[in-house]
Amino acid sequence: MMGMLGCARALLSIGAVLVPLAAWPESDASSGCGMPAPSGGIHTLVHAGITRTYGLRVPSGYASKRPARLVLVFHGWGADEGEFLNDPTVVEESSRRGYILVAPRGLGSGAPDQSNNSWTFRGSATGIVSEGHTRSAICDASVTPNYTYPSCRNGRAQNSCSWTQCQDDDVDFVLALITHIEASLCVDRHHIFAAGGSNGGMFTWEVGQNPRTAPLLRAIASIVGLPHRGDLRPPGRRDDLPVLLISGLTDRTVPPGNWDDTRYTTTSNDQDRFYYTGATAIVKRWAQADRCTTEQSEHAFNMGYQNVECRTYCAAGDRAPPEVLDCRAPMGHDYGLNWSWRLILDFFDQWS
Repeated sequence: MMGMLGCARALLSIGAVLVPLAAWPESDASSGCGMPAPSGGIHTLVHAGITRTYGLRVPSGYASKRPARLVLVFHGWGADEGEFLNDPTVVEESSRRGYILVAPRGLGSGAPDQSNNSWTFRGSATGIVSEGHTRSAICDASVTPNYTYPSCRNGRAQNSCSWTQCQDDDVDFVLALITHIEASLCVDRHHIFAAGGSNGGMFTWEVGQNPRTAPLLRAIASIVGLPHRGDLRPPGRRDDLPVLLISGLTDRTVPPGNWDDTRYTTTSNDQDRFYYTGATAIVKRWAQADRCTTEQSEHAFNMGYQNVECRTYCAAGDRAPPEVLDCRAPMGHDYGLNWSWRLILDFFDQWS
């Protein structure tokens, strides 16, 4: 399933079914085409007066005048760019398929916070999610420790459920980072993707829901990451934005809930009680935005991976492959990158 720009049509193998891919649209080459490629490794970008860091991996065979697809990948809470870029499957599979990988680092480990690197999304810094006239805390503050970052103690945090940084606007940083990468590398601007794990997966939903970033993305994928309770925003663009959600059936940190259960879920580890939008609720909302029929239960869709059950509201007869895909595996709060990254790239390949 290795796509090459310039191929008119291809066949994508999903389980035992061969699905014809539509002709790839003409690429929209970025301003960096023709420029000498920067070396892989660690790079910095100053945004809002703060030095931000990102890791870069350029695929083998990269040509400075041929636009390549780009994946932005966001690490989990307390990690950094190495969480994905040091994984052999992530690097090798992305390179083989011709994807540029950019893994930015969240904020927190430096002054003023001296805490875990984090990504801020709706409710994570304030501790509150507002939907209409309803304001809900994102945790049970009587049980959950106070993780509030010093940068959020200036009035941003509205309770002790706050758990991510307030130094910078992460969505605005992503906009600046995309502009920077497009000026540095030859990027196919029609095929920019976002993926992330845990806190990074939650932020991936944010960049897909936010109208500032969503129009720049072709598709998104979240691993064991869900929005906080009460956040059921659809895609932040008028047209469709495909999404793949990968959850762990035994995940006690960000539990997906049961199939067909649209209630919120609750962290059940030994110390935290955070509230999250259930997997069924958020994929149902996105399926509705995609005009898929949601009156019935999600139905099975075979992506060809053992021990991974994928379901969708978007029937193959309506769209093949489906634009909203809900996959769950018998694992805890884990990424399973040896198989999940291949599944993510299979999904992204379908929208290339």
